[in-house]
Amino acid sequence: MKLETTGLEDVTIDFDRLSVIMENIGFVLAGQWDYERVTFDRKIQKQGDVYYLRVQAYAVEGEIDGRHAVVKMITPILGKHHYPHGVEYGEGEYFPDDVVNTSKNLLSKVSEAIQMVQ
Repeated sequence: MKLETTGLEDVTIDFDRLSVIMENIGFVLAGQWDYERVTFDRKIQKQGDVYYLRVQAYAVEGEIDGRHAVVKMITPILGKHHYPHGVEYGEGEYFPDDVVNTSKNLLSKVSEAIQMVQ
């Protein structure tokens, strides 16, 4: 499920600053990056189901592991984990309202934090 109109689409920011912001809000980078793209995930559990809020970006200056990388963010997505297949982000998935609202609140915190550093 795409979470549009979050204020994050097309935002460009220094990768190091974004990493600190995302970590402070509970997102995990883990191994979800390469030299051009990066993905931050936040796990949300609800009544035995597991959901992942994913925020992605790609490098517009430099490389992700280099100094002074600048990334451009794209539309965040929400997915549901299905054991053992993995996470599905399709529009056909059902997402409880409180999971969607939690996701939107987290993205709002990210957006506010980015605005404070830019």
